[in-house]
Amino acid sequence: MTSKRYNPPPAHPSGALPPDIPRELIPKHVAIVMDGNGRWANQRGLPRTKGHEAGEAALLDVIHGAIQLGITCLSAYAFSTENWRRSPDEVRFLMGFNRDVIHRRRDELDALGVRIRWAGRRPRLWKSVIDELIEAERRTRRNNVITLQFCVNYGGRAELGDAAAALAADVAAGRVNPKRVNEKTLARYLYNPDLPDADLFVRSSGEQRTSNFMLWQAAYAEMVFLDTLWPEFDRRDLWRAVEIYARRDRRYGGADPTASAV
Repeated sequence: MTSKRYNPPPAHPSGALPPDIPRELIPKHVAIVMDGNGRWANQRGLPRTKGHEAGEAALLDVIHGAIQLGITCLSAYAFSTENWRRSPDEVRFLMGFNRDVIHRRRDELDALGVRIRWAGRRPRLWKSVIDELIEAERRTRRNNVITLQFCVNYGGRAELGDAAAALAADVAAGRVNPKRVNEKTLARYLYNPDLPDADLFVRSSGEQRTSNFMLWQAAYAEMVFLDTLWPEFDRRDLWRAVEIYARRDRRYGGADPTASAV
């Protein structure tokens, strides 16, 4: 059986090339909060929905840049459990938009070697959105260039709550010994426990908070906050964030014994 041949990502229109970063300093998993769509639209006197539409191209270009750099997992915060608080019109738009983006881009991402995974809750999420996510997962399940974790109806606290509930059910059923429960046990009940923890957490638009995204997986992620609004974001911004990441000293709670005390 011959291995599947994937399309290379298209070049950036500017001709920009990825920075020369040692392979060992490139994050394996990047989590992205795609923020600033509404402000981008407001600055132009447009409806907020136009900002979301403009953000589609930004995500696609970031995926292209991640592949070029050798990042193996990218998590995109597409719709949070808190986004239900927005106006009914905007929620309806976002549901239909997420469904259509997955359907419209599925074959293109498949050809690039993108494996699509969904993280999030089923309740309240439109069945048509779930169907598109499941079909995208099925079609791309054997791809191995990069994993795109599409976080739809996702919240970090919701994920931990769901994991705790599932673990409690297994304890009650006698499948898990409560005396042997530890961090690794709970981690097995997360939405996609096979994916690595996030190394780099990036947020666009200048806001400096996690907004309930990947609370467990990003426990030791390096945080990079960029001022660029999401519709203006592209692979060059991702590369800039990775360059910042590569300069960080990651100690995971340890200390350099040769460093001077401060």
